[in-house]
Amino acid sequence: MSERVVPAAGRQRRRPTKQGVVLSEELIVETALRLIEEHGADALSVRRLGRALGADPSSLYRYFEHTDDLMLAIADELIGRTLRTWRPTGDWRADLRDLGLRIHAGALAHPRAAVLSAHRVTGRTHEIQAVETILGVLRSTGFPDADAVRVYHAFIDQALAYGALDSANTALPKPAREAEADVWRTTYARLPAATHPNIAATAHHLVASMRGSSYPAALELLLTAAGARLAELGAGSHSTPPVRHLRDTDHEEAERP
Repeated sequence: MSERVVPAAGRQRRRPTKQGVVLSEELIVETALRLIEEHGADALSVRRLGRALGADPSSLYRYFEHTDDLMLAIADELIGRTLRTWRPTGDWRADLRDLGLRIHAGALAHPRAAVLSAHRVTGRTHEIQAVETILGVLRSTGFPDADAVRVYHAFIDQALAYGALDSANTALPKPAREAEADVWRTTYARLPAATHPNIAATAHHLVASMRGSSYPAALELLLTAAGARLAELGAGSHSTPPVRHLRDTDHEEAERP
């Protein structure tokens, strides 16, 4: 694709495509998501998208400058789908836990797209909303700005990284995925204590744990560490608006009966 994007107001196709649909950015992204899950990264070609949409491939230039522009839109759509199903409760730990698990689940629902997009920074509507929302949760809890950004950075990178990692595993052919998971039982659980004492001592735990994702446990560790940091700062664990710095006169007025 090239730099021929038409402003949003002038994008809508006046006549339906061969399949009777009217092109839109949303329809193109949805179709691209489906094709990626079916065919992988090679699906992001103008010709294949045009064929799937029943439209002239050149019409896609009205919406996206090039395929990378479309990839950013796909990444942003995955974020948007997570936000649309998330409802904050005011409990910062519960809210971040729920959001993190939803990000991870959203990646597993579109594993190939998640692997391709997890490392991208879109600067688009849904990503901006996510950054604003998560920082708002952290700042309203009492984290100073620098700590709020630090926790946000760790939280979002952890969620996206685990989403990509577990999605890559999910995208493997089922026989290969099952064979690799079984290595913990067929290889590790049989290593002798004489040569591998630590593996032998924990073998039954490895067999039980390593077949699944460690993201929920890693997320709990992160939230626990964030809570400990919050306690160190003396901010407490309840949700309150950011505390403004009081002037001397404010202290004097507060002390009056």
